[in-house]
Amino acid sequence: MPRIALISDTHNLLRPEAMAFLAGSDHIVHGGDIGGPEILARLAAIAPLSVVRGNNDTAPWAADIPVSLTVTLGGVAIHAVHDIADLQPDALDARVRVVVSGHSHKPSMVERDGVLFINPGSAGPRRFSLPISVAELQIDDGRVTARLVTLAVPPPARPR
Repeated sequence: MPRIALISDTHNLLRPEAMAFLAGSDHIVHGGDIGGPEILARLAAIAPLSVVRGNNDTAPWAADIPVSLTVTLGGVAIHAVHDIADLQPDALDARVRVVVSGHSHKPSMVERDGVLFINPGSAGPRRFSLPISVAELQIDDGRVTARLVTLAVPPPARPR
């Protein structure tokens, strides 16, 4: 049963808690706002990697990263796009079962018309009071089980 780890909005911060969660994954999908090529190298050292470019991935290193992509894993088509507002209607052909996005830093999971829309939230810098989070998909005989995971991250140090 393949385990697909979902991560987004690292913004050049790959926390040890996120690395521990990703360990043992069969594949990783990054929903954009990566932050730098070193993040991709560290992720690719864990598992095969599919990644989309986020609105902050504007430096030359990100030029060849697609804005959206569809990958089939465990017999399930997964479409990724950084900002769900940029989802093109033709991207949701009959075979797409999961859409992974990021951008909002807000973890969410909802199924509409047989398609699971999942935003793993942000695994990078904390934004407002939103949690630091990731997600995973488990695929078993074409069936998808998903879960959002809030990472236990120490609060930032308070200035003295």
